[in-house]
Amino acid sequence: MGARQTGKTTLAKSISPVYFDLELESERLRLDLQWENAVRGPRPLVLDEAQNYAAIFPRIRSAIDSDRQRNGSFLILGSVSPGLMKPVSESLAGRIALVELSPFSMEELPDAAADRLWLVGGYPDGGIQNKKLYPAWQRNYLDVLAMRDLPNWGLPSKPTVTARFFKMLAAAHGTLWNASQLGKSMGLSYHTINIYLDYLEQTYLIRRLPPYSANVRKRLVKSPKIYWKDSGLLHALMNVDRLDDLLAQPWVGISWEGWVIEQVLTALNHRGINYEAYFFRTSDRHEADLVLRLGRNTWVLEIKLASGVERKDMHRLEACV
Repeated sequence: MGARQTGKTTLAKSISPVYFDLELESERLRLDLQWENAVRGPRPLVLDEAQNYAAIFPRIRSAIDSDRQRNGSFLILGSVSPGLMKPVSESLAGRIALVELSPFSMEELPDAAADRLWLVGGYPDGGIQNKKLYPAWQRNYLDVLAMRDLPNWGLPSKPTVTARFFKMLAAAHGTLWNASQLGKSMGLSYHTINIYLDYLEQTYLIRRLPPYSANVRKRLVKSPKIYWKDSGLLHALMNVDRLDDLLAQPWVGISWEGWVIEQVLTALNHRGINYEAYFFRTSDRHEADLVLRLGRNTWVLEIKLASGVERKDMHRLEACV
């Protein structure tokens, strides 16, 4: 699973040449005609954008159940989470594992400058390989999502409203989620705004970071924080084209915070490490940007964009711990 254009297809084709794009009617027909041979073959059967062909899921279930001793028969790709696959009645629970493919991270691009990856984001075609493509690629990407993909996936919003919602979410990046306030600005109910946010989260565009809750004496904030998962999309929405322009923005620290959080969580995902991620904030403004529950251990991270660390930064962190 993963957002559009993160490289799912390229990765899958490097694993197996037995590939079918289920967005295309001609590919669905070809799959129907070659189904038996493809399923019995030695290589995994790659089914791209499988959410567009609901009829295939019962057949997948039947093929898996007919030979439960064989693993890795199918590699199923999708741009939406299973929660948005409403036409798909067959869940395949107990038969599949879900893996999210994020845009490129610093681990995958060791030769790339961190500031460049931070500015343009990690989409393979979004400028990290060709500088000239940023930010036009990101803007076109979001336009197509608003006009075609999100409506096809069920988002009950006009493209102009969705585009405006993108902008509002960019302004709210790294802040506490307030659906009522955002709804008033757009002339929509908080319930509708929450539905829109659910769609963007389940299409891997937005991260909703919940507040940390534990038995502490201090009164804790209960609203989640909202982040754009890819920094390049955020910066394109905020009309930032160059690194110098980004560093001059009053919200540059929040952008850096969101980017670092994604780098950390992506690194954990790459290693298959199970974790729970939160932020911490009390009503009297003690806060930590990222709290990680790793088994019996809890890590507390404070993220700052600065030339160095000062003692007062440690005091704030110690107050949270």
